[in-house]
Amino acid sequence: MIAHLKDLPHHRYTLKEYFALEHAGDARYEYWDGDLLCMSDSAERHDRISENLRTRLATPHGSHCLTYSGSAPIKTPELPPYRHPDASAVSGKPVFDQIGGIDVLVNPIIIIEVLSPGTEHLDKQEKRRAYQQLASVEEYLIVSQDAPHITQYCRHGSHWSRHDSGDLKAALQLASINSEILISDIYAGVTFD
Repeated sequence: MIAHLKDLPHHRYTLKEYFALEHAGDARYEYWDGDLLCMSDSAERHDRISENLRTRLATPHGSHCLTYSGSAPIKTPELPPYRHPDASAVSGKPVFDQIGGIDVLVNPIIIIEVLSPGTEHLDKQEKRRAYQQLASVEEYLIVSQDAPHITQYCRHGSHWSRHDSGDLKAALQLASINSEILISDIYAGVTFD
């Protein structure tokens, strides 16, 4: 008799196994309470948008800003041990902690996630809440890859505001680094169905 997939035993990874996997190759994984989620399997459109954002963040006007790709994990005490966003930026000197032998960024000012079908719910819910708990984070961007649409969360003291934009002619104001990015530049080289 053939068992159903749901009836097969499920392997729960330890943090030790997870860190060994993180050190073993170029693939990036996130640890979710014993489950692993591969963050390296992205589509060309996803990669293009991520690269456009990192490039535009690297050249802000009037601000000292260092940008990082998804290979620089972010320390998230609410979702240990850390998360791999698609892009992040630091204003000023970056600070890193060592977690499991991995350099983990502690003080991002902006964190960006480009949505993928397998991670959309996590990016909009669990990861958003964990990122917003970080004292250094002033802006969190959720960027759609299926249509021109950006959700921007901005910190105002202890409160967060949300702004959605899908107008390719509009500019995204990034108050945390005193800059703006044209939404058309974020989606440069991307065609939609």
